[in-house]
Amino acid sequence: MERTPIPVLTVQTAPYEDQRPTGGGGLRRPTALFESQRNYLPNFVQSLLSSHATNSWIFLCKRVCSIPRLYHFYLYTYSYCVCVYILIFKNLIPFRIGRLVIGQNGILSTPAVSCIIRKIKAAGGIILTASHSPGGPGGEFGVKFEVANGGPAPDIVSEKIYQISKTLEEYAICPDLRVDLSRLGRQEFDLENKFKPFRVEIVDSVEIYLNLLRSIFDFNAIRNLLTGPNQIKIRIDAMNGVMGPYVRRILCDELGAPANSAINCIPLEDFGGQPPDPNLTYATALLEAMKGGEYGFGAAFDADGDRYMILGQNGFFVNASDSLAIIAANLSCIPYFCQMGVRGFGRSMPTSTALDKVAKVMKVPVYETPAGWRYFSNLMDSGRCSLCGEESFGTGSDHLREKDGLWAVLVWLSILAARKQSVEEIVRDHWAKFGRHYYCRFDYEALEPRTAYFIMRDLEALITDKSFSHQQFAVGNNIYSVERADSFEYIDPVDGTVTKRQGLRIIFSDASRLIFRMSASSHVRATLRIYAESYEKDPSQHNKEPQAVLSPLIAIALKISQIHERTGRKGPTVIT
Repeated sequence: MERTPIPVLTVQTAPYEDQRPTGGGGLRRPTALFESQRNYLPNFVQSLLSSHATNSWIFLCKRVCSIPRLYHFYLYTYSYCVCVYILIFKNLIPFRIGRLVIGQNGILSTPAVSCIIRKIKAAGGIILTASHSPGGPGGEFGVKFEVANGGPAPDIVSEKIYQISKTLEEYAICPDLRVDLSRLGRQEFDLENKFKPFRVEIVDSVEIYLNLLRSIFDFNAIRNLLTGPNQIKIRIDAMNGVMGPYVRRILCDELGAPANSAINCIPLEDFGGQPPDPNLTYATALLEAMKGGEYGFGAAFDADGDRYMILGQNGFFVNASDSLAIIAANLSCIPYFCQMGVRGFGRSMPTSTALDKVAKVMKVPVYETPAGWRYFSNLMDSGRCSLCGEESFGTGSDHLREKDGLWAVLVWLSILAARKQSVEEIVRDHWAKFGRHYYCRFDYEALEPRTAYFIMRDLEALITDKSFSHQQFAVGNNIYSVERADSFEYIDPVDGTVTKRQGLRIIFSDASRLIFRMSASSHVRATLRIYAESYEKDPSQHNKEPQAVLSPLIAIALKISQIHERTGRKGPTVIT
């Protein structure tokens, strides 16, 4: 008996003016806003799909991010938007079969999404995520779009989504479609308008990504490090995000780490009440465990698995900029790079210049980009960049087009296996060879947006005035002479695209730097970040506390920005 086609409905709606993606095609807002604003979520999804009418292969995943009712509403909305989206363009793409690919139980990490998009040659993917922000009813919820190369949507796509969202009058939905997310394999549905069949494929959340990692690393060497006669004990914190299944399957089952090496591996919608941000402020359970001296290696992941933090024995902290530089200096430990070679490095402008010192020795170029992984994708697609990273604990290579936390952890384990040294010994050897870049980031979170805007506006006027050039600042026994100050502008070497006003930077004659930048992750409250960097070549000066070394630079930053006076704050919210 022929099945009755599932009806596809068109729903009238009104546009919203505030759905401009904040970078990489992403829209992150308070969960309560998605719940309270009528059609807020389906409006954005329809705008996204309407902006990307290229073919019928669509990919969807869910990261742990918010409340189940909102997730299921979105899943069904998206499924039907896909169906009607393809129907609308049937004259452009005749005889195409719609396909929706979802991770089992709705779980996939960001790197796994990128991996699968590239593997099956999908047109793109939608990810539900709070990223490293608090989740749940009182937290945030987000929708992010990945394009066909497996990377974040470029700015031109984000702008197109926004323009469509401002004039949207209707969206499509199939309210009667039901998908079993727990059952692996293909499910087929007949839809109205003779679109048959619509295929939904539930895939193993880990397997395709795991196969890629097997092709990159020497798993036997890592397995011997974790299980052999000279094994080290590791401690891995998934921070109750999406990484729990990956940590258990790959590090424990595949590579032999004991099951009790992994903590907080059950994905929770509110991440256990803590921001799933892998830094010293929020990964306190891992930090305390590492301080005890029992474990030789520790790592934490954010909610969607693209960020990470590395700790050595006794809680020895490796900042993200140093981690990137150390990985770059030790790529010969990774079979993938021995085979593929190293073409260039990329770092975001606020990231410390430690990577530049390594690149100079290796004689490869360094590309300095704005913050945001989408800027690296063009470099990697054009063959210019093999390794890239950001100071916000994101590192990756051209194996994907996303930052990849577990990949970075496996790189570190490979380096430990090859060099037979501790984390601290490897870091100190690196400092001895290349010098130490003292570095800190100071976050002023939840600021009133207009206040933050005017602080940045006035600061830009100050530092770009001709009188500021070559100005000197005396702080205690230190004198800092301004060598250059500007508003960072990036010209993409691939397509010539110009991106302006990507942060304010002051570079001093001794190569010290101060960076001021507004975070674009949320539209409700603003975050203003101050970055300080100071270079020290002398190994006898490498044992100081970063904040003590950087205190004169911070004093300059506070003086010229007047951030405490203008916000009423006594200090930053987070220091990393």
